[in-house]
Amino acid sequence: MYLLPKETFILRKRLVSTLTVLASITASIPAVIADDSVPWKHGIAMHGEPQLPADFAHLPYANPEAPKGGRLSLGVQGTYDSLNQFILKGAWTSARGMKERVMGSNIFESLLLRSNDEAFTLYAHLAEAVRMPDERNWIEFRLNPAAKFSDGTPVTVEDIIFSLETIRDKGRPPYARWYGKITEFERTGDRSLKLHFKDGSDRELPLLISLAPILSKAATNVETFDQSTLTPPLGTGPYTFSEIDPGRRVIYKRNPDYWGKDLPVKVGFDNFDEISIDYFRDQNALQEAFKKGDVEALQFGNPARWETGFDFPAFNEGKVIKDEFVKGTPAPMLGIAFNTRKDQFEDKRVRKALGMLLDFDFVNRTLFRGLYTRTAGYWDNSELSSIGKPASEKEKALLAPFEGVVDADVMDGTWRPSAADGSGRDRKALRGALDLLKQAGYELRDRQLINTETGEQLSFELLVRTQDEERVALALQRTTELVGINMSVRNVDASQFEERRFKFDFDALFNSWYASLSPGGEQYARWSMSAADKEGSRNIVGAKEPAIDALIDAMVGARSREDFVAAVRAFDRVLISGAYAIPLYHVSNEWVGRWNTVSHPEKSPVYGHQFDAWWDSSLKN
Repeated sequence: MYLLPKETFILRKRLVSTLTVLASITASIPAVIADDSVPWKHGIAMHGEPQLPADFAHLPYANPEAPKGGRLSLGVQGTYDSLNQFILKGAWTSARGMKERVMGSNIFESLLLRSNDEAFTLYAHLAEAVRMPDERNWIEFRLNPAAKFSDGTPVTVEDIIFSLETIRDKGRPPYARWYGKITEFERTGDRSLKLHFKDGSDRELPLLISLAPILSKAATNVETFDQSTLTPPLGTGPYTFSEIDPGRRVIYKRNPDYWGKDLPVKVGFDNFDEISIDYFRDQNALQEAFKKGDVEALQFGNPARWETGFDFPAFNEGKVIKDEFVKGTPAPMLGIAFNTRKDQFEDKRVRKALGMLLDFDFVNRTLFRGLYTRTAGYWDNSELSSIGKPASEKEKALLAPFEGVVDADVMDGTWRPSAADGSGRDRKALRGALDLLKQAGYELRDRQLINTETGEQLSFELLVRTQDEERVALALQRTTELVGINMSVRNVDASQFEERRFKFDFDALFNSWYASLSPGGEQYARWSMSAADKEGSRNIVGAKEPAIDALIDAMVGARSREDFVAAVRAFDRVLISGAYAIPLYHVSNEWVGRWNTVSHPEKSPVYGHQFDAWWDSSLKN
């Protein structure tokens, strides 16, 4: 058949158009097939696979036979003036027990629930199933049809989107940063939602989002969400608020219609009908309340109190029990933190010198009966610690762009915290500190350490809130006086302490950095440059070191356990070399005193005890 030129042109145009459409369809098929090939699972892990099978009956640290009923009375030192823990204004002073590990997620829950017996593994909860590809550039959840808020309304996909968007726009770091990385909310069904990310470089991000607190869109005022409030929030948790007495007490009442009570992750948990948490201004008052039975369980951090503080009738009569829980996590880093935003602490040689002036052996012997272990780094007692280990080739490669950031002895694993002779006035330690201070531009004049440029004495205030902190501070003060430093000690109540820490209104204070087996995104809030000057952030010291940001990126982006460990160790070395704090001490186990009115499972999780697995001893199984 003979075709005219015009007809040939039309046929060619149609053919090209058809081929273009086919090419487009063909190009989309691999992506669809790839998505469909990703299986739905009962849980996900940061590295590897979840330990528990899909048909597990309960978490290994729960007692499935635990009886329900009774009341648990707890106590904490401090105060509270907010019921919104997800914003800056409530970050430090919100009520305990709404969503946390030790005192329970009594009000708020998340799509997946963390097993505290594994490094970082999450199991199905509000979402009955989850899936994500190895690239981790998206994650998809399928909601449990039974999931509902405490008012009986169902949890919907709209509630999930609302929660993530609201906390992204109104919440505090690190929540706002995490949820801000979601590039698309794709509703894939009536009960399913796929969250897309720019790429999979932050491999922890899908897990962090899986732990987001889920809010009720209908019951949450988005316009005032960034304000402190004492209006009880609506959550999906096993309890509701029974009493709210700001600064004094909060009481939770178990919801008999709690939707998730029969889920495997909840079997053996949330056993008390009522949980009360009382607030005390100082540690002595809290201890006395425990002795009287007003507080039924209390964790002890002071060895001297643990050794000698149980000489009271109830303990002697066997009504009070001392429990030691063995933890499998790194020791927390308790230290005297320096505010590097202050001129006197800008030079790390000054910070290092002050570290040399703390005589740990003297403090441990005279104040704590020699029962503390000296803390060195930020992940002591774990494979993540750099202490005693020379840097690996992987670590060196990570640190190569940041020459000079890590001290030579920290790099080769020989560094240890400065040790004095235990006398409280070791001359060798004093001389070493003075040498460093001279290098930083100070000299002794008439028993005062003077800055040669400004002519001012090196002075700072150390903020304390407990008797133990004050005693350690006074021991350091005596040593600093010997080298001409004017160090004052200021004891403030818990609320003032939190306010000044929140506003970075301090020179130095006692701070704890709690460590996990899977550090990741939370380290941005603690150490990154972007958080350093954000009021209310947890970058207490004001660190502004590019190596820190790069190593956190490497931690969250690590695809293998080997790469992850190398990144954390390198990170540990940078923090140690920065001398942002004087490392103090820790105990290896958790010490908890309890009245025999309450009991706990025989097995404790790797991360330590948690009260939501306890029960009333007077009740029968």
